[in-house]
Amino acid sequence: MLIVYNPATGEEIGRVAKYTSAEVRAAVDRTCAAFPEWSSKLAQERSKILRRWHDAVKADKEAFAELLCRENGKCLTEARGEIDYGLGFIEWYAEEAKRVYGDTIPTHDRNANVLVTKEAIGPVAAITPWNFPFMMITRKVATALAAGCTMIIKPAEDTPLTAFKLLEYARMAGIEPGVLEVVVGDPKEIGLIFTGDPRIRKITFTGSTGVGKLLAAQCAATLKKMTLELGGNAPFIVFQDANLDEAVKGLVSAKLRNCGQVCISPNRIFVQHSILEDFIKRVKAAVAKIGVDQGLCEDFVVGPLVNQLGFDKVVRLVEDAKAAGAKVLMGGKPHAKGGLFYEPTVLTGLQDDSPLATEEIFGPVFAIYSFKDEEEVITRANQTEFGLVAYAFTSALGRSLRLSRQLEAGMVILNSGSVGTASIPFGGIKQSGYGREGSYYGIEEYVQVKYVLMAGAQF
Repeated sequence: MLIVYNPATGEEIGRVAKYTSAEVRAAVDRTCAAFPEWSSKLAQERSKILRRWHDAVKADKEAFAELLCRENGKCLTEARGEIDYGLGFIEWYAEEAKRVYGDTIPTHDRNANVLVTKEAIGPVAAITPWNFPFMMITRKVATALAAGCTMIIKPAEDTPLTAFKLLEYARMAGIEPGVLEVVVGDPKEIGLIFTGDPRIRKITFTGSTGVGKLLAAQCAATLKKMTLELGGNAPFIVFQDANLDEAVKGLVSAKLRNCGQVCISPNRIFVQHSILEDFIKRVKAAVAKIGVDQGLCEDFVVGPLVNQLGFDKVVRLVEDAKAAGAKVLMGGKPHAKGGLFYEPTVLTGLQDDSPLATEEIFGPVFAIYSFKDEEEVITRANQTEFGLVAYAFTSALGRSLRLSRQLEAGMVILNSGSVGTASIPFGGIKQSGYGREGSYYGIEEYVQVKYVLMAGAQF
């Protein structure tokens, strides 16, 4: 039995039966068996079913938001935002299902026509993380089902309740067993079942780079298509010509969302030396206004880390930085509330090769570095194996264009701390993974191209 705890209080909030290996395989069998019928449905039929799922969940948005607060620890404001974000993907792909277009190509044969069609790739397996237990599932499921694929999901062990509630509402909407399955149990065992079954034609995974590499190696034997959204080490660059009020606002919202436990959270904050002191003063003032508390309250608050492992990592990174000479300007220790709460922290005097700079922090820690000029900061920003997102604030148009080209990231965000909606292609480069989720590009990950030559036909 998998016991689920509220990270803010430590209380048990639910239990989920773990699947045996036989039960996981049976769920995979159902997923594969349902594919022919689901993929043969008209796009408009799949669209209507997805729309019913969207409407059913939206009607009970508050119940989902409260469950997210208890299961994940994020505050109600964020939970409601995540529900809206996730519902956006169901709505988007309910429409995008009707727009998976093929092509006609000028023929090379006077007596033939050349067609290109796009077909659902097949049954898909998904592994999702705990930091966005609603949105990560809807983003993957809606895309796959819209394309005509069936899907089996293993949600994170910390947050399975949201997944099973989404499954319940999917069944209400007419998404039948096999078309969507949810399993929980031993992660290693389930992963091996997913990757080893040749009938599963695609794996989509959001999580750590280490696990992503392991899954990629396991998928090599059957040449499965993969979408990997992995770790990040986002630079956040503030130039002296930036609007500092907007830069601080963008930084604080992006950094403290979900207590910093976000793959696109700013990890290395580069501030031009001439404005460093002023910028830090503004950041400290903005952070001081934000409370630290459990999530079931109306105001935006910084909640707890999701589990002891995540809490211990933040403690280790900050203590290592302090031992190496970093200056603590704010926070720097576990919060007086105890448990998994950690004080929002501002640090300076850091080295580019410190663990705080090279590892994904996943906590409420502002690690601030200074730089002299554009060339220097671009070089330093790119000195990472990751390439998910990069942020920069500047009022110079020419510099903005240079940054958009030279920053090594799948997403470059200029003069904003907000990254995405359902309409944009989300994903990274380098060891942050490959493939895209969201937008028109997202559904392309779930189809395969077929070339058809029609010769000798009597028209």
